[in-house]
Amino acid sequence: MTSTEACIALNMLPMMGPVRLRKLLEVFPSPEEILRTRSSALRAVEGIGNEVAEQITSWERTIDLGAELDRIRAFGAEAITAQSPLYPRHLREIHAPPIVLYVWGKLEERDQHAIGVIGSRRTTHYGTESAKKLSYQLAYAGLTVVSGLARGIDTAAHQGAIAAKGRTIAVIGSGLMKLYPPENAALAEKISQGNGAIVSEFSMEIEPDRQTFPMRNRIISGWSHGILVVEAGLNSGALITASQALEQGRSVYAVPGHINAPSAQGSNRLIQQGAKLVMDASDILDDMQILLPETKPSAAAAERPLPTLSADERNVYDAIEATETSIDDIATKSHLPSGTVSSTLLRLELKRLVKQLPGKYFVKLA
Repeated sequence: MTSTEACIALNMLPMMGPVRLRKLLEVFPSPEEILRTRSSALRAVEGIGNEVAEQITSWERTIDLGAELDRIRAFGAEAITAQSPLYPRHLREIHAPPIVLYVWGKLEERDQHAIGVIGSRRTTHYGTESAKKLSYQLAYAGLTVVSGLARGIDTAAHQGAIAAKGRTIAVIGSGLMKLYPPENAALAEKISQGNGAIVSEFSMEIEPDRQTFPMRNRIISGWSHGILVVEAGLNSGALITASQALEQGRSVYAVPGHINAPSAQGSNRLIQQGAKLVMDASDILDDMQILLPETKPSAAAAERPLPTLSADERNVYDAIEATETSIDDIATKSHLPSGTVSSTLLRLELKRLVKQLPGKYFVKLA
C-alpha cells in the first residue's frame, strides 16, 4: 500500500478528518503505519477515542479501498496528498487541510497563484457580467480563477477564465461521480479537458449536502491569495467563505452593487466592513503586488527583462515610442487592425507594461 492509498482509505472513514489525521501523524510516521496500528495505541493519541480507534483498525470491513481506486482510474482522475508538489501550498497552511484532493483534469505549478471568485447562485445580469469580466482579466493576467462550479457567479467566473484562455479550478462539494449542479456537466468537462481541473476532497460517490458545501468553501479560500465576492445576499454562502478567508489570513475584495438590490446587500456590507472595493482587475492585481511596480522609466527599468509576450503584444509594445505615443501611431507602426491594437493595449496595461494617458496616448512602464 502506498502513502496516497492509505490517505484515501483514511479519508473514506466516516469519523476521520484532517485534524485527527494531523494528530495521528504527530505520533506515527506514516498513514500506512496508522492503518496497521493496534486500537490501544491509537486510543493513546489525543482526540482519538474508542470509536475512532476501532473504525481505523477495522477499516477493511468499513470501506472498499480497491473499489474506490478502480473508480478513480475509470473516471480518469487522480488523487494527491499534501506530499505532492502540485498540492496547493497555501492550502497546506490552513487549520484543516484536506487529507486527499481528487483531481479531474490537470494541476499546474501556476495554479499556486490563484484568486477565488465567488458569489450568489441567484444573481443579476450585472453580477454575472461583472464576474465574467473580472475573471477574464484576472485569468489573462496569469492568475488561476478558483470557484465552486455552482449556478450564478461561480459559473460566470469559470466561463470568464476560459474565455481568456486562462486557468480555472472548480472545487465541488460532492464526489466527482456526483457532480453538482448536473447542468454544469459540460462546463466541468471543458475545464477538465485543458483549462484546469475539477477538484474534490470527497470520495468518488459522495452526494452533496449541507455539510459538504461549507467544507468545500474552506478549500476555495485556502487555495487562494484572496477572495473576490462579486454579488452576495445577506445570507449567501459566499459570506461564509469570505469569513473563512479572513480567518485564514487571506484578503477579501468585493464588487459594489445597487443599494436596493437584495443580491448585493452582503457584498456591499463587506465593503462597509473593510473589504477592498473592486471595479477593475487592476484593483486586485495592484494590491497583491503581482505585477511590475508603476514607476517612471529608468535605466534599471530599461534593462529589466520583459515577461513572455505574444506576437501581437510584442509588436504593439515595440510600436510605442520612448515618449507618449497615440493609439493611431501605434496602429500605423504595428500594421495591426485598430481593434487588435486596442485589445492588445488592454492586455499590456493589465501586465503593467504600458500606461494609458488622457487622449488615448500610451507610455511604456518597463
